[in-house]
Amino acid sequence: MLLLDKGSFEAEVLKAEGTVLVDYFGDGCEPCKALLPHIEGFSEKYGDKIKFTKLNTTAARRLAISQKILGLPVIAIYKGGEKVEELVKDDATPENIEAMIQKYI
Repeated sequence: MLLLDKGSFEAEVLKAEGTVLVDYFGDGCEPCKALLPHIEGFSEKYGDKIKFTKLNTTAARRLAISQKILGLPVIAIYKGGEKVEELVKDDATPENIEAMIQKYI
């Protein structure tokens, strides 16, 4: 999984070819920490079809707000630089995330 920051987000997500999953997380977000092993597992399973990335919103607050990330965790799918789907807070379960990934592979 690629760790994004303010400098790399545009090139790795908004200007990327193909499909990109972004795991938005924060330093004090316990649900985010609980999801991470699942996301890393999906990265191993589907990483040849989708680029897996993560962004710490604590370190990139303005960027998160510009992407309309208002609560955590958020797992978003980008295609052609546009956010096409996202799962937010209680909807961001491992089962829902895998189902969302399977729509784009």
